[in-house]
Amino acid sequence: MFTDMVGYTALAQRNDKLALELLEEHRRLLREIFPRFHGTEIKTIGDGFLVEFHSALEAAECAIEIQRALSKRNADVPVERRIEIKIGVHIGDVVHRNGDVYGDGVNIASRIEPLAGPGGICVSMDVERQIRNTLEARFEKLAPTELKNISLRMDLFRIIPPWEERASIAAQSEKESTRTSRKFLWTAVALCFVLMIAVGWWWSERPHKTPASPVATTASNAAAEIPAKSIAVLPFENLSRDPDNAYFVEGIQDEILTRLSKIADLKVISRTSTQKYKSAPENLRDVARQLGVANILEGSVQRSNDRVRVNVQLINALTDAHLWADTYDRQLTDIFAVESEIAKTIAETLQARLTGSEKAMIAAQPTSDTTAYDLYHKGRSLWEKRSGDNLPKAIAFYEQAIARDPQYALAYAGLGNG
Repeated sequence: MFTDMVGYTALAQRNDKLALELLEEHRRLLREIFPRFHGTEIKTIGDGFLVEFHSALEAAECAIEIQRALSKRNADVPVERRIEIKIGVHIGDVVHRNGDVYGDGVNIASRIEPLAGPGGICVSMDVERQIRNTLEARFEKLAPTELKNISLRMDLFRIIPPWEERASIAAQSEKESTRTSRKFLWTAVALCFVLMIAVGWWWSERPHKTPASPVATTASNAAAEIPAKSIAVLPFENLSRDPDNAYFVEGIQDEILTRLSKIADLKVISRTSTQKYKSAPENLRDVARQLGVANILEGSVQRSNDRVRVNVQLINALTDAHLWADTYDRQLTDIFAVESEIAKTIAETLQARLTGSEKAMIAAQPTSDTTAYDLYHKGRSLWEKRSGDNLPKAIAFYEQAIARDPQYALAYAGLGNG
C-alpha cells in the first residue's frame, strides 16, 4: 500500500506551521489504524506511507477504514484543515533488504496511488480478483492508463466505499428529479401567471398574522440540520476512592468512543472535542448544539481492586428524553466485553446499520492481558498531557505494556506517536 497526502506541498508553501500540524495528525491517525489490519509500516516517503500487509483483503479493509476515519474527521473541520489522501494497493512479489522492500510489486503500487484521487482508493486487477467477493464495497473500473516505466498492461479499479455509494445514489435521485421537473417546466410557466393573479387577490383579502420569531426559526433550522444518528461521549466521572484511577476512567470512555467510531452509519464526535465538557453538564441541550449532535452518552466508573462498575445513560439532548441506561458490575477481566456491549447497544438504540466487519471490529479485544491494558492507558493519559517528563513516562508505560503482551497493537501505535 502507498498513501499520499493531497495538497501538502502547496499548503507547506502557504502555511508551513499548519502543514506540519496536519501532517503529524495524519501520521498519528494512520499509525493507529495500520496495526488493526496487521499492516507493517515499511517507511514514510515525504507525506506518504509505504505499508505491507499479510493479504490483499487486509490491505483493502485498512484503506477503507482510513478513508472512513478521514471522511468523518473532515466533516467536523473547516475546509483549510481537511486531510485528504490517495491510496494505491497492489499485490505481488517483493524483496526485503535492510528493513526496506523492493521489486515490481512496490513499483506498481506506487504508480497506482496517484490515480486514486483525493479520498480515493485505487487497486490493481490482481487485488480486485482476490477481494471482490469478500469485501462489502463496489468496484469501478478505470479507463485504460499507461503506468510510467511499467510495460505490463493491467486493468485498474477504484473502490467505492459504502458512504460514497449512498451519496452517489442520493445525487442520482436528485438528478432524476431535476430531469422530471424540466418536462413540466413550460406547463409551470404557463400556469405561473394565473397563480400569481390568484395569490395576489387572496393575499389582499386575508387577515395578516404576526411573523414567526427569527430566533425561534433559526433554532428550529439548527435542530433540523443535526443528524439523528449522531453522538458525543462526554468525559466519564471517576467514582473510585483513588483519584489516580482517572486514567482508567478515561480509558473506558476512549475505548467506547473508538468502537462507536468504527460504525459508518453513526456520526461520532472526537474525544478531543468533548474533553472540555464535564460529565452531566447543567445544560445538555446547549452542549449538544455546540457539538452538532442529537445524542449524548454520560457515564461514571468505579473501580475497586479487581471489580469495576460502569454506569451509562444515553440521552436525546434535543428532547431531553432518556433513550437507554444500564449498570455493569463486572470483574476487571470482563471490561472489554462491557465496552463492546455498550457500543453495540447504542448502535441498536439509534438504529444504526452495522455491517459484518463493523460488528467484528466492535467486538474485537485489543489484548487479553488486563495489566497491559492498564499500562497502555496510563501511558496514553500521560502522553496527552505533553508536558514536563510526561512523554518519557508515557513511553515507559507503552514499553511495559508491550513486554506484557507483544501482540498489543495499540501499545506499539502509542510508542510510535511518542
